[in-house]
Amino acid sequence: MIVRKHYSDRVKKALGRNPVVALLGPRQCGKTTLARQMIPAGHPQYFDLEDPVVARLMENPMTALQGLRGLVVIDEAQRQPGLFPVLRVLADREK
Repeated sequence: MIVRKHYSDRVKKALGRNPVVALLGPRQCGKTTLARQMIPAGHPQYFDLEDPVVARLMENPMTALQGLRGLVVIDEAQRQPGLFPVLRVLADREK
């Protein structure tokens, strides 16, 4: 795995300022690799929406996410547009 310390440092800094951070970029530029450096795939707070089991779980994102604390990674979030209003509600709750 390629370590992109500059980018991971920027993500960590952004997370210190904001409860939600998006990794945006063209296909195959390393967004998932960077996300997996923050929390590895298979971690209970890493959700890959290309996985059909996870995608099904995220059909009700409030139920799936409301009890979680700390860093949560949602890879391929654009596959579940209904997720974004829920993220706003969860990000606005007390720490």
